[in-house]
Amino acid sequence: MFLIKNLTRISSTNSSTLIRFRNTGSFTLSSRFCTALHQHQQKETQIQSPDPNGLDRSRYEGLGPTREGEKPRVVVLGSGWAGCRLMKGIDTSIYDVVCVSPRNHMVFTPLLASTCVGTLEFRSVAEPISRIQPAISREPGSYFFLANCSRLDTDSHEVHCETLTDGMNTLKPWKFKIAYDKLVVACGAEASTFGIQGVIENAIFLREVHHAQEIRRKLLLNLMLSDTPGISKEEKKRLLHCVVVGGGPTGVEFSGELSDFIMKDVRQRYAHVKDDIHVTLIEAKDILSSFDDRLRRYAIKQLNKSGVRFVHGIVKDVKPQKLILDDGTEVPYGLLVWSTGVGPSPFVRSLDLPKAPGGRIGIDEWMRVPSVQDVFAIGDCSGYLETTGKQTLPALAQVAEREGKYLSNLLNEIGKANGGRANTVKEIELGFPFVYKHLGSMATIGRYKALVDLRESKDAKGISMTGFVSWFIWRSAYLTRVISWRNRFYVAINWFTTFVFGRDISRI
Repeated sequence: MFLIKNLTRISSTNSSTLIRFRNTGSFTLSSRFCTALHQHQQKETQIQSPDPNGLDRSRYEGLGPTREGEKPRVVVLGSGWAGCRLMKGIDTSIYDVVCVSPRNHMVFTPLLASTCVGTLEFRSVAEPISRIQPAISREPGSYFFLANCSRLDTDSHEVHCETLTDGMNTLKPWKFKIAYDKLVVACGAEASTFGIQGVIENAIFLREVHHAQEIRRKLLLNLMLSDTPGISKEEKKRLLHCVVVGGGPTGVEFSGELSDFIMKDVRQRYAHVKDDIHVTLIEAKDILSSFDDRLRRYAIKQLNKSGVRFVHGIVKDVKPQKLILDDGTEVPYGLLVWSTGVGPSPFVRSLDLPKAPGGRIGIDEWMRVPSVQDVFAIGDCSGYLETTGKQTLPALAQVAEREGKYLSNLLNEIGKANGGRANTVKEIELGFPFVYKHLGSMATIGRYKALVDLRESKDAKGISMTGFVSWFIWRSAYLTRVISWRNRFYVAINWFTTFVFGRDISRI
């Protein structure tokens, strides 16, 4: 964020319009957006009505269609596993790449739970997009825009976007358009609440870095408040009751990290409340349902030893300080983490595109949206159409990553065959369709123990193991999967310092 004190002039060959900003407010839009407007010589139009704060406002036209002699443009919506893997593999000698996302980094989600309790620092799991695809910072036609996509115009090959600003003290969002030759929708999914009242207002999800930061701050705040004079015994127990809803890998791993934090750090540094803090995991069916039954039983046994209590039930209502189960049981909580799976986002639901079962964007075996030209969808926001005869793939990082890798190779081949321009790919042979082969699942449960299930499916035969060896495999595998050497170094150093000195409990 930077301060604009003087008049800013953006020139083009078609217009000499001045855009005036007469305030000292914060301005959060990346400077690369203005660079894009200047280099592509786009027209600016002045908004007639002034901003209530006294700012003259401009609505930019954005990036127009690519011209003869310019590289075709691939627009990527999203910066998750699928979108970032695609951008990493795209050949920037063939294409210009434009990424539109509300965050300028990728989150290494398998290690996100570790940041909540101080095992890892937050920057260790965040990889800047400019490091994943350096062309975004270096090439004159490739950009990153901090914005949300609000609408697709597939007839005009345009995406309509709105800038993302930071709170009430910054400029109000404004809209712009980007023309594309190829569009990749990789905007992911959102946490499912199943329409339960009070979840969004009172629970914390665990999908982004800011979610982990919020969990950490609230957890440490509750620990400190529970140790102050004058607090009642009931309120103390409520503050120190951590409830996790959802028994999938995310919920189990967070429960394991939290129980590890309680046993190794809280009981040493918060001796007055060590016997009052508890973790409860609520699941409607079976925890870790995709794992082998032997591994599931082992996980339940080890988590019980760590003090995690299991409750089978369905949440019906969530109040500010308690949740209510379907049998009427009231469960007070001080921290509520919601990890019950994902579903399509409002943006995906609003798109006038064919839908797969479950509301995802419908695609064929080549990741294409069949009803429109030059539009592809990958990751958690997409699923196979029923006409393909294939089942929708699970919302897993390994699925999204491999779809991104496949599509980057496909687009590179299309570009080499002179099909990179809009509406030019009809006669090009696309090659083999995407085939997904499950590589297995892993989950840590704390206390230097983990689960490793290398079977292709729940009913297939294969290797499955538990215990310390599994924990070592889990850490080794994820350390090698962290995207950059910089973050691998961060993760390794964080693990070492945590082992030697314990977790940091500073509330910053």
